[in-house]
Amino acid sequence: MTAESANLLSTEDLYLFARGEHECAYKFLGAHQQQGTTRFAVWAPSASFVSVCGDFNGWNIHSHPLSPQGHSGIWAGVTGDATPGMHYKYYIVDANGHALPLKADPYAQESQLRPDTASMVPHESNYDWQDSAWLQKRSSEHPHKNPVIIYELHAGSWRRTEENFPYNYRELADQLIPYVRDMGFTHIQLMPVSEHPFDGSWGYQPIGLFCPTRRFGSPDDLRYLIDLAHQHDIGVLLDWVPAHFPADDHGLKQFDGTHLYEHADPRKGFHPDWNTLIFNYGRAEVISYLLSSAIFWLEEFHFDGLRVDAVASMLYLNYSRKEGEWIPNHFGGTENLEAISLLRLINERAYKRIAGIMMVAEESTAWPGVTQMTSQGGLGFGFKWNMGWMNDTLRYMSRDPIHRKHHHQDLRFGLVYAFSEQFILPLSHDEVVHGKRSLLEKMPGDDWQKFANLRAYLAFMWAHPGKKLLFMGAEFAQRREWNHDRGLDWHLLQGDQGELHQGIQKLVADLNHTVRSCPALYELDSDADGFRWIDADVDNHSVYIFMRKAPGHAPVIAVVNLTPVVHYHWRIGIPHAGRYGEILNTDSSYYGGSGVGNLGAVEAQPIPSHGFDHSIVLNLPPLGTLFLCHQV
Repeated sequence: MTAESANLLSTEDLYLFARGEHECAYKFLGAHQQQGTTRFAVWAPSASFVSVCGDFNGWNIHSHPLSPQGHSGIWAGVTGDATPGMHYKYYIVDANGHALPLKADPYAQESQLRPDTASMVPHESNYDWQDSAWLQKRSSEHPHKNPVIIYELHAGSWRRTEENFPYNYRELADQLIPYVRDMGFTHIQLMPVSEHPFDGSWGYQPIGLFCPTRRFGSPDDLRYLIDLAHQHDIGVLLDWVPAHFPADDHGLKQFDGTHLYEHADPRKGFHPDWNTLIFNYGRAEVISYLLSSAIFWLEEFHFDGLRVDAVASMLYLNYSRKEGEWIPNHFGGTENLEAISLLRLINERAYKRIAGIMMVAEESTAWPGVTQMTSQGGLGFGFKWNMGWMNDTLRYMSRDPIHRKHHHQDLRFGLVYAFSEQFILPLSHDEVVHGKRSLLEKMPGDDWQKFANLRAYLAFMWAHPGKKLLFMGAEFAQRREWNHDRGLDWHLLQGDQGELHQGIQKLVADLNHTVRSCPALYELDSDADGFRWIDADVDNHSVYIFMRKAPGHAPVIAVVNLTPVVHYHWRIGIPHAGRYGEILNTDSSYYGGSGVGNLGAVEAQPIPSHGFDHSIVLNLPPLGTLFLCHQV
């Protein structure tokens, strides 16, 4: 093996990597084909000896040693013996002469299928992308001004074979993409597909941040899924996890015998909730690792954005910690200044480098300026999940309607802060696991009321300011909790209550298409000028009436009745004279409802109400939501 040269890697790459500024470290670290040979490079600054062993040398730990590259802490070497698809790991001896467990490559781009843990010499991608039209369109559009309706997906459990094996990426794509297109969603969000050892972590405990999991096929198979989505005008977001990593011996844990990737002090480097390790966000080479990972998925796989997991756990030094279990910053505060700096850097570099993407924070606290520009002191994300809205509204909807009048504020409160950030309203996988019950089973009452409640709630959500996210299965009222080891219960659509489940599915599709065709329902999602309460104080009847607006477009009025009582002859003020079409009614018999409505349209009357000169009189269906649109 050739390893004696100190210039196997460029001076510029080593310089940027050591400064924490390299955006594409994956292009020189890891295993790479070059002129019929394979170059291996790994960062292990405290090691006294490093070699690569694998299929190509009978796993001999001494036959292919690597050589230090100057003072960079990187070891590298070239061999003609390793070819694409061969398995390998690094043999590392620490500074004290102790041999460590064989390590997978932190920059591996392919890996064995679990439970095996070796990295693989990557195959050169020969994928022929067909999404140039999509990328051009994406670069010229602004997601904040467009409809964004996300279908969250776990690749291994959307559908499965009759033998209960997950589909591979290509099989999944061929069924999923037409379905998502027909349902009217604008985006798919994949739960993490980075390689991970434990299925039960759902990908949220990744080992390799540059490696698509082998569970569902090859990297080019994943490219096919994303490309096919783009060809059908569907964006694809990736759930990305820079907050922590598992403590498996073959992974990043004490990689060179020291706390290399993780913070050495467990008060900053160990996560008590998940028994995982936390990256050292102040170490330049770790910053390059995480920054490069973000860019890798966006550029090499054409993802349209990253949903960054567990941001709150990164921002707060005392997150989920008792007194004495955390270290304040040098100002004495709870903020993790190094993590803040990292998130700002990643957002700045990603947005500057790749046009039209979405960087999304799963941030569950009231941290200010999550979606504010970094130049103005914010974190620089494009969107933030609105966890408060989700908790408040689900708590309200779980109550028996007879008690809802005492909790009217739960559905109103989100509007107090709805325009303080660029929000996504999430009904995600986290809400339908671990005993929380499915969305349908959260609803009170008998089955008719459960379905009616869910229909009314989904329509309320789709009318509410903010982009939307719905976890798979909720669109047809999955009854049981999500199980990552099983496919969704598609049979419900043909079962005894198939019409009710089909009704929810039809409603979600119609909600999606309605939002996409009505700029008033998306153009000013984060602008108070796009919203007006008509009546928010009908506590005793659990009725909410509000209007969505956009300049130059007809307003849409949402009327929500969250009791099982029909309200006849209900007068509401409206902004314009003329005819108002009932463009959606969740109580329609088409969706499985009782059919109470307004015969498709109502005429305005010159009778003042709710601060307007004109008004209309409606029948409010039980546990129902109406959308009304002015027809010129």
